[in-house]
Formats: sequence, structure tokens, C-alpha cells
Amino acid sequence: MPVESLRWETLEALKNSPKGKITFDPHWFQRDEHIMTGCKEALSLSSHSGVILKRLSSSSLQKSFSLDSDSGNSSPGLSEVIQASIPTSGSGPDVNGKLNLFSAEPSSSFEHMQVGSNEVKDKDPDVVISEESSSVSGPTISLLSPKAVEMAGRIIKCEEEHREKAKMALRRRQEIQEKILVELVNSESEQMKRFEEFMELKQRQEYQSVRDMMDRETKESIGRQEKLKEEQRHRMKILNLRVREAELQRQREAELERQRQVEGKERLRNLNSIQEEILQLNQLLDPSSLSNTELSSLSSYSSRGNQLCSQVSDVVRKTAEGAFPSLEDMTLAERALHEMRALIRLMQEEMGMVQEKKKKAQEEEEQRRKQEELHAKQEAQKKEEQLIKEKAQRKGIQNSAEDTTLKWYNDLQETAAQCAQSFDQLNSAKDTMTKKLKLELQKAATIPVSQIASNSGSQLQEIFDKMDRLLSGQAVLSGGKSVSISQHPQGRNFVYYKLAEKFVKQGEEEVASHHEAAFPIAVVASGVWERHPQVGDLIHAHLHKKCPYAVPHYPPMKDGTSVEEYQRVLGYRVDDNGVEGQDSFLKRMSGMIRLYAAVIQTRWPYGSKQEPLPHGLNHGWRWLAQMLNMEPLADITATLLYDFLEVCGLALMKQYQGQFWKLLLLLKDDYFPRIEAVTSSGQMGSVIRLKQFLEAALRSQQISPPKGQLSSHFWRS
Repeated sequence: MPVESLRWETLEALKNSPKGKITFDPHWFQRDEHIMTGCKEALSLSSHSGVILKRLSSSSLQKSFSLDSDSGNSSPGLSEVIQASIPTSGSGPDVNGKLNLFSAEPSSSFEHMQVGSNEVKDKDPDVVISEESSSVSGPTISLLSPKAVEMAGRIIKCEEEHREKAKMALRRRQEIQEKILVELVNSESEQMKRFEEFMELKQRQEYQSVRDMMDRETKESIGRQEKLKEEQRHRMKILNLRVREAELQRQREAELERQRQVEGKERLRNLNSIQEEILQLNQLLDPSSLSNTELSSLSSYSSRGNQLCSQVSDVVRKTAEGAFPSLEDMTLAERALHEMRALIRLMQEEMGMVQEKKKKAQEEEEQRRKQEELHAKQEAQKKEEQLIKEKAQRKGIQNSAEDTTLKWYNDLQETAAQCAQSFDQLNSAKDTMTKKLKLELQKAATIPVSQIASNSGSQLQEIFDKMDRLLSGQAVLSGGKSVSISQHPQGRNFVYYKLAEKFVKQGEEEVASHHEAAFPIAVVASGVWERHPQVGDLIHAHLHKKCPYAVPHYPPMKDGTSVEEYQRVLGYRVDDNGVEGQDSFLKRMSGMIRLYAAVIQTRWPYGSKQEPLPHGLNHGWRWLAQMLNMEPLADITATLLYDFLEVCGLALMKQYQGQFWKLLLLLKDDYFPRIEAVTSSGQMGSVIRLKQFLEAALRSQQISPPKGQLSSHFWRS
């Protein structure tokens, strides 16, 4: 082809030109080399020489050799090219070695070139034609010229790239043809679906016609069946009339039997209720519930009651075999019940007379005791008046409690510490059985305290009885298990300590949240205090430890004591999160003071009324007087005075009367300005409440009853 021949001529001309001997490297600038560096280097075979050798045919190479041998001046031969490719600057042995290398294996090189030429012809005829045209039209390019070999290799690569582009175009065309084929197949499949739908429509139409024919036949058969059913219905109507008559007869007989059963069950139920009532009434006649003085006069009632119970039991025993009691049996049982009620009335009347005599004796004793208490009260009032006068004559108010008060406080703390140390072995036990016993004793002591509520008096009495039995050494049920303080030598002190701690904790938590809960807890605590004085001392010790203002005592900060430890001494809770807030602190202190105010005025109703309270109102008067003799604390003094007077003010007024009003007047006129002086503007809530309480009480000369106080009707519930 002319174009191919021109390419080869161009390459030949470039080769023979002076610039053709320059070695050009496109990356010379990146390596910081001079552009003419290649002119000084020796010529060598390019990396593309192998590709050129494979693509050249054996015929072109032979022709090149023949032209070289025939006309040495027309074009350079292979030997000249070889000689030209060898650098002149090299030594003689190197040049000879290279010549020997090319001459030693001419046959193998030409054979390899022949095979490459055949493969090229099979794959690309245009390349072969270009090679042949170049061999005919112009002189042969030397195979050993590096520039020529590199240029030929690049040309071959360019041809291969064009061939790859042709292949890609052919592949895209094939893909387009395949898409067209797929669309044709989809179109044919859609036509096939339409044909199948048409065939299905034909089949449905044929099926519908067959079904219509079958429906007509079915309607005809149904008509015949309706006639048969009508005849059958007529026959069944006649049979149903006969069956209904028989069923009505059976129902009448069953109704009569049911009425007999109902009447019999009702008589049996009435008989059982009569027996239950007679047995309950007979328990009132039990000699064990009567005192020795009553037993002699009321024993005849108990004997007759037992006889009546036996009569009713004989009637009930007859019905144990499945028979219902008769009317005669019911008449006998009702007669026995009426007689039992009459016996109870007679016995109650006789017991009423006995109780009346006892009541008169008790009233005389109570009158005598009241006179003694009045005399003692007058003596105490005189002492308190003298104490108030002495305090008023002083120039200032105390900053700490009196020595006697501090001694009492320290003695109680020492008692509590000794009690805690006495059960140290039980508290630090390692064996499983002792740990289990410790847990059961703690539950038996604390769970009843948590159950105290103002629901009914019988419930409080049951809780108190359970505590009393536990503290007395008797076995009680706790969690379905029987437990007693006698099961361990240190069990008694452990239960005493935990019970007292739980009472104070209830004031700290329950009373602080619900003020009306103070009185139910206080009445049980007062009863336990009366029966078991050691528990009362521990209650006092725990109360003073958690609320030193109940002494009252304002502990000073000792040298070397940290701030956190001193705040614990003052009653604050200190944990990993820091010191509790002032509102939470005041709420807890208020709950414990309210519980203390309820305890000193409350008596357990089933205890001994002849003896004074173990910790009565005189301690409340003492606490109030000592509070007024000490410098007030911001926010604390006003809160505690208000809580104490709201709970215990009415009881103190009834007990001390005029002296109490003098004390309130002293509080309002002399002590209240001191409270206002130490109180900041953000802490005036408790101060305002106390001021309103004092003004209302002094204006009306009355104090309202505290919320939650238990009345006499409560203990009958």
C-alpha cells in the first residue's frame, strides 16, 4: 500500500539523517539529564526488537540478505547494519563476540522470524501487505538499529490498539443485536400469553355453560327435596308435641325435687350458722377467759352452754350422712340458740355488775393518783418557773447544752455502743447458719415496724403483741419460719438494737413524708418502751445520734475533725455524691422531732394506767425550755419549734395551762426576734410558719389538735 511505503521511506530517511543518530528519551527532564545525553551513549538493541523480529517474514529477511550481497553500494546489508549497531568505541574482542553471536545462529533466528510472520499473516493481512510493500518498494530497515526497532514496535502497538477498538465496536454491535433479539423474544412471548388467555376465556365460557345447566338440574332436585322435607316437617311436628308434653312433665317433677333440695340446703346452712354462733357464744363462757373472782359465780353458765352445744352437735351429726335436717331438728337448734343468747345476756349483766364495782375502785385509785400527779406537777411548775426566771436574769443565752444534759446524752450513747458491742460476734459471724439466724431475727424485729399503719386498732394490737412476744423470748413466725431471740446468746441485744434503730428510721423516713403517721408509730413505740425500758433507752440513743437537736445539743467542731465528719455529727448525710441538700436534711429532722413529740404524749391503751409514762410530757417541757435557753440556729430552730408545737402543743397546754401560755409569750416576744436576726431572706419559710402559729395560738388561746391523733373509736375498729 502507498501509505505503508511512505511510512517506511520516512523512517529510512530519518534513520540516515544526522538527527537520526540522536537517542531521545521523553523522561530526560524528570531525571535532571541533558537533552543531548543520548548522543554520547552507545547504541544498543531496543526492548521492542523482539516484536519486530516476530512480525518480519522470512522472505523479507532473505531478500534483504540477497540485496546486501549483490549491490553493496545501493543499500546497507545485514552485515553492515550489524557492524553499524556495534559501537566503535568498544574493544576488539567485544565486537568480534557480537559478530560471532549473529553469525552463529542465523538459522534459528530466521526460523523464529518465519513462524512469527506466519502468525501475523493469519491474524492481520494488512500488516503482511504493508511488510511486503515495504520490502519491494524501498530498502530494508536494519533490524539491529535501536531507533528503528523502537519506532516499529510503537507502530505495531498502535495497530494493536486500533484492532482492540475494532473488537470493542464489534462487541457493542453484538450486544445491540442481542438486545434486539431479546426484545423480539419478549414480543413473541407476550403474543403467546395473549393466545393462552384467549384459550382460557373459551374454556371458562364452556365451563360456565356446563355449570348453568347443572344449576338448573340442581334447582329441580332441590324443589323435589323441599316437598319431601315439608312432609317430614309435618311428621316431626306431631312427634315434637308428644315430646314436649313429656318434657313438661319431667320439668315439673325436677322443679319439685329442686325445691326440696333448696329447702334442705337452706335448713342445713341455717343449722351450720346456728352451730357456729352457738360455738362463738360458748367461747364467751370459757372459764379460761374469766378471772378467779368471776369463775365461781359464772361456772354454771359455762356448763349449760356446753350442754346446748352438745344438743346442736347431735342434730348436725345426723346430717353428716347426706340427709337434710327436718323442721323438728331446726326447731330444736333454734331453741338452743335462743337459750344460749339468754345465757350470754344474763352472764353479761352479772359481769357488768362486777365490772362496775371494779370501775368504782379504779376511779377512786385514779382520783388519788391524779391528786398526787397534780401535786408533783405543781412542784415541777414551780421549779420550771424558777428556772425560767434564772435564765431570764442572765445576760446572754447559752451556746451549748447544760452539763446534766450532756451527761445524759453521753450516757445514752455509751449504752448504745455497749449494746452494739455485745452482739459483735453475731454481727460478724461467718458460718451460714448464724448468718441465716441473724437475718431472720432482723426481719422479725423490723418488718412489724414497717407494717404499722392507722388502718385499725386491732391491727396495731396484733403488731404490738408480736413485738412483745419476740422481745419476751417467745417464738414468733417470720417469713413462714419460727424464730426466737433465745436461739443465740446475743440474740436479745441484737433485736433490741435493731428494733430501736427501725423506730427512729421510720420517723426519719415515714413520718418525714407523712406527718399523720407519727401517732401510730409512737403509740406502739410507747407500749414497747413501757414493757421493755432497755428498748426505750436505745430509741432515745438512736434519736440523739441522728438528730442531736432532740437533746437539744449543738455539737462543736473539734480540732482535727474534717468538714464531712463534722456534718455527719450534726445529722447530715454524707456519701460519695457529697452532703445532702438543706431541704432533705430539714425534712428528716422534722420527721424525727414529730415522732419524739408524739411519743412523749402517747400511752399504749392496753398497758398499766397507774404508772406514769416512761418518757412523758415533762421531758417535752424540758426540751422546749432548753431550746429557748440556747442561741437559735438559722432555719433549724424555727423548723423544729414549729413541728414540736404543732404535734405536742395541745398536750402541753392541757398539762401546764397558764405556764404554757407564758412560755409561748416569751418565745414570741423575746426569742423570736433572735431567730429572725440569724435567718437570711431565703430561709424565711419556716420562720413565717412559726410566727403564724404563735400569733394564732395567742390570739385564740387555743391550739388545734394534731393531724393523725388516734381517738378512742380507733381502738374499737
